[in-house]
Amino acid sequence: MSKPIEPGGHQLLADKTVVITAAAGTGIGFALARRCMIEGATVLISDLHERRLGEAADRLADEFGTRPVTAMCNVTNQAEVDALVSAGIAELGHIDVWMNNAGLGGNAPVHEMTDEQWNVVLDVTLTGTFRAVRAVLPHMYERGSGVIVNNASVLGWRAQELQAHYAAAKAGVMALTRCTAMEAAPHGVRINAVSPSLAMHPFLAKVTPDGLLDELEAREAFGRAAEPWEVANVMVFLASDLSTYMTGEVVAVSSQHA
Repeated sequence: MSKPIEPGGHQLLADKTVVITAAAGTGIGFALARRCMIEGATVLISDLHERRLGEAADRLADEFGTRPVTAMCNVTNQAEVDALVSAGIAELGHIDVWMNNAGLGGNAPVHEMTDEQWNVVLDVTLTGTFRAVRAVLPHMYERGSGVIVNNASVLGWRAQELQAHYAAAKAGVMALTRCTAMEAAPHGVRINAVSPSLAMHPFLAKVTPDGLLDELEAREAFGRAAEPWEVANVMVFLASDLSTYMTGEVVAVSSQHA
């Protein structure tokens, strides 16, 4: 099946300020930053990789004529996460939307998996999301409004060999989303997550064992992986005023048969 054509913008995030973690490179984070700008948002993008972050900002500036604010952040370091929240407030005036995109995968059978392999995936993917949510909530509570969108995965629901650490982390992101949303609702803050199945980009192809991506694509009903912007579109929907009655939800962005 042929790839779809990316739709134009509808100003869904007009006058909104958005902070996005792990927005450099070629994956969902960059597509998300681009989509937020298409939809009229003022954006701060963050990443661990300084050169790639600068390149991402330059690409967005070339396309939109406005360079997004950038800030370095390692989500495994609470001080850096706190600094990112402070930078968002200082540079944008306030934070309307926070997008948690940072995550780390890998392939390892459980009986051979080391503590280090387990811990690094959990630290980035789950605890990093927790650190960011914890850091930005007081600002949103004080304002009485805000939206957080987390990036989970269908592996939080489904079994796949060699992915126990990543699946456990993403299932944790789902649970964190649901529980924190109940705490945040009385403060006027919504928290939801997306759960993509497979979004294709060059970095993913580089770190995935030969043949696995072809196998995973074959499982998709459309016979292809999602384009990163297709996942970003759903995250933008969750951030927008079109989803004001949704909180604590995990929305699958998937075409898998089962």
